[in-house]
Amino acid sequence: MRSDRAPLGLKVAATCGLAFMHLPILLIFVYAFTTEDKSYQWPPPGVTLKWFAVTWGRTDVWEALGLSLQVASISTVIALVLGTLCAAAVSRTRFFGRETISLLVILPIALPGIITGISLRSAFNLADIPFSFWTIVLGHATFCVVVVYNNAVARFRRVSGNLIEASMDLGANSFQTFRYVILPNIATALLAGGMLAFALSFDEVIVTTFTAGQQQTLPIWMLEELVRPRERPVTNVVAMVVVLVTFLPILGAYYLTRGTETVAGQGK
Repeated sequence: MRSDRAPLGLKVAATCGLAFMHLPILLIFVYAFTTEDKSYQWPPPGVTLKWFAVTWGRTDVWEALGLSLQVASISTVIALVLGTLCAAAVSRTRFFGRETISLLVILPIALPGIITGISLRSAFNLADIPFSFWTIVLGHATFCVVVVYNNAVARFRRVSGNLIEASMDLGANSFQTFRYVILPNIATALLAGGMLAFALSFDEVIVTTFTAGQQQTLPIWMLEELVRPRERPVTNVVAMVVVLVTFLPILGAYYLTRGTETVAGQGK
């Protein structure tokens, strides 16, 4: 008789793999409560909540957090528009070079971040564009578009073309068809893609380093604090916030896309 239960060895290997990936993150949470402010000791010499109050009062943390949220929000909006349009073109129409365009759209996320960062910096220098808030947004949008595109194109390909034809036959124009037929079927994929794009943008370091100029997003602030620390536990508190901010959208994206193997009209 075939059993659906995983072998014991596989369970042990999976547990070890998860522990290897997540125990360092748990250490960050532990050190956010330590009383020691100069070094990392194990076990921590004591437990305190004072670093949360210290972090709350640091204006540089709030400025970096605000910049990261603004960049992530605008980058996500750009990614939603461009990623959806690209996905619609590639999945619903046939034209010369379609596969090449699809490859070029997903290329930025396949390339190492340092390559993307250097390329963007060179392009901005050649165009004589000063580094600013908008250069960070453009840098982040290059890989955020890919996340939205991948989610949207997969969902577009599962939407039956018969639904669109039926909508047109019943007198709906293009906008009405998109609003009442296509959008309800791809909405969760777009929302999940937007959440993932936001999470990626919020904690991006490498591309930001090459496009930010003198500005500091929250991850760049953390990197600077690790090099020249003022209060180490404050960095751990901020890192804990970053983990939570990026984890929640990813969790939301997982639940939104779970159980969406079929969509209305598929197979009809």
